[in-house]
Amino acid sequence: MLQNITLGQFFPGQSILHRLDPRTKIILLFALMILIFAAESWEGYFLLTILTAGLIFLSKVPPLTVLKSVKPLSWIILFTLLIHFVSHDGEVIAKFYVFKVTTEGILYGVKISLRLVLLIILASLLTFTTSPLKLTDATEKLLSPLKKFGVPSHELAMMMTIAIRFVPTLLEETDKIIKAQKSRGLDFNSGGLLKRLRSMVPILVPLFLSSFRRADDLAMAMEARCYRGGEGRTHMKQLRLTSLDFYAAAFVIAICAAVIFLENKIS
Repeated sequence: MLQNITLGQFFPGQSILHRLDPRTKIILLFALMILIFAAESWEGYFLLTILTAGLIFLSKVPPLTVLKSVKPLSWIILFTLLIHFVSHDGEVIAKFYVFKVTTEGILYGVKISLRLVLLIILASLLTFTTSPLKLTDATEKLLSPLKKFGVPSHELAMMMTIAIRFVPTLLEETDKIIKAQKSRGLDFNSGGLLKRLRSMVPILVPLFLSSFRRADDLAMAMEARCYRGGEGRTHMKQLRLTSLDFYAAAFVIAICAAVIFLENKIS
């Protein structure tokens, strides 16, 4: 299970998505997320699914690796699907006790589940094709107008990126602790709920200690490098928009226009 969580992982490469400016990717990601929430027709979802598949191909990241990002949340998607099966009125096709499965509920549940899958994949593609350092710089640049209102944009971007960056590290540490405890005879699968919760204590305690130790090491490393926040800080590599970014923006705008046109035409 832990090996299937890919949040925060970066795959170096020279694909089209890798070469895009990180600011462009973040803005276009939010635009596509809004579009996914706004879409209601099957035609719109079909177009968005084709777009997502095309982005996976352009990223040069192995498709199975991208799909792994969905697996940890598969139980939430399945639960959402089942809830919509029995919570919509319409033509009843099956009945279990007080629950009625309707055709409308199945169709709506599939739409909502597909929406979640597309959102997860698009968000994963951002971290797969953008290094943590570039994500920090892009987030800081996008939040920089808020400095006029006293918002510490650099510090917020740094904290967010560090949190994402250390997700794979903490998962790897958790996996090592679980294997170590299993080798000592600790059983995580037998017994009732309370016993299973107690068996998590030998995992959580060393994990918290390791996390605090890593945080302290990181703080000392940043202090040793004279890190003092964003005030007066410069960047060795400046972010610059290229023609590729404008082409990507124009393409996404065209997709948004096509989906909106389909929605209005069908409605």
